[in-house]
Amino acid sequence: MKKPSLIRNLLLSLLIPCTVFLVLEMIAFAKGVRLFANADSWKLFFRAVANVTLTTFALSINLDSGRFDFSLGAVSMLSATVAGTLAQQWSIGPWLTLIVAIAVAALLGLVHGGVYVLTRIPPIIVSLGMALFFEGCAFAYTGGKGVSLVTRTDIIGFSRIGNYILVTVIAVSLIVLLFDYTRFGADYRALLSGQKIAVETGIREVGNALGCYAVSGALMGVVGFISLANTGSQQMSLNFGSIGIMFTAFLPMFIGGWIGRYINKRVGIMLGAVSMALISLAYARFDTASSVQSIISALLLVLFLIYLNNEYAILSRFRKKQEIKE
Repeated sequence: MKKPSLIRNLLLSLLIPCTVFLVLEMIAFAKGVRLFANADSWKLFFRAVANVTLTTFALSINLDSGRFDFSLGAVSMLSATVAGTLAQQWSIGPWLTLIVAIAVAALLGLVHGGVYVLTRIPPIIVSLGMALFFEGCAFAYTGGKGVSLVTRTDIIGFSRIGNYILVTVIAVSLIVLLFDYTRFGADYRALLSGQKIAVETGIREVGNALGCYAVSGALMGVVGFISLANTGSQQMSLNFGSIGIMFTAFLPMFIGGWIGRYINKRVGIMLGAVSMALISLAYARFDTASSVQSIISALLLVLFLIYLNNEYAILSRFRKKQEIKE
């Protein structure tokens, strides 16, 4: 059987982001606006790429193992709150603040994983409880006032296109390295393929699960810091107010899974994030109301899932029509 060419796989992997870009450019042209009109547009785009890529990685790591995690937004919020407060008190710079946010978030991920491993309660229930717990901790830590760094021009100055690109490239590279070229990644894939058999061969399921929660948390620490540096503040959320951030990751995750047939899945997720970032930029450029954004994003997700579930039938029908024409 002839193997697909590298060029064909590359073209197919770029199909969705390129199609999204072309469609949005045509809509922008019809409206008399430009998607990338100025430096702020480029900054918004690359910030969205970084945030969505990292959030999607964080969600998919555990979700692929059947562990749904509602606490991602709360981890992001609490880690940014702690890092921002320490940046105020100790006058530490932006990169050290980022490292603190990553360390705190990784620790929160370990705590979450530890609770799941010890209690053996279904992960979706544990994540709901941990989301409430982390939200409450952030609120209590600041007395409900949140964190303001508007006077820290060095940290706010982190919001640059070059830094967003650097963070995205480093994150994608490390995730590819960790999950595709290490023993940890090999164990992770073995557990996905057959948990019982993998455990019987000596793979430590508990250690791998804890590692997944820690990595997921660390990624959300970066997301929290990016948000903190961009807005200069971290507001508090209670009663699952932090959950919304994870819903931005669903469409890129499914798009990344489809692109992963033709290229590395982690790179596919990044390309899915690029597609979502283009849509987010279009929302901003077209002054789309938030309610309309939610409706459009939900429709896009549903339509893509419908296609995935009926892909074989759709392609078979298309091929039959082509054969009839010939």
